[in-house]
Amino acid sequence: MSVAHRRLRALTGSRLVNAEMLRYAVGGSFTTVWYVGLTLTLSGPVGLPIQIAIPCGYSTALVLHFLLQRRFVFRREEGFALAPHRQLRRYLSTAFTQYSLAALSTAVVPGLLGVPERIVYTVTALSFAAITFLVLRAHVFH
Repeated sequence: MSVAHRRLRALTGSRLVNAEMLRYAVGGSFTTVWYVGLTLTLSGPVGLPIQIAIPCGYSTALVLHFLLQRRFVFRREEGFALAPHRQLRRYLSTAFTQYSLAALSTAVVPGLLGVPERIVYTVTALSFAAITFLVLRAHVFH
């Protein structure tokens, strides 16, 4: 068994993790609906270019998401290993990576595949959920 496989198993093998995964799904669903809904509303009916709508939706969802992760998903009675400012730094690094990949795919993939930007953006935004859970649990809110 590879190191990565053992680590994944260790991260997902307990009742605590299963409860966290459920809370993550609930919190993530809420923030995803907020993020995608606001972005598509701003880029659709409001008429903003999607490149402006994405940071508006993303920044507000980011605040909601961070607060939900600390208070609801990964809550710890005994506290966290990292101080809040260190969590925030790691969280923002993860968010910056996600944002960069979403912006890059939204800029490049529609031209390559001949599909609308909004479709590419939606698929990209939704595809990060499982990977982000593991990153947040292992490196931010542990």
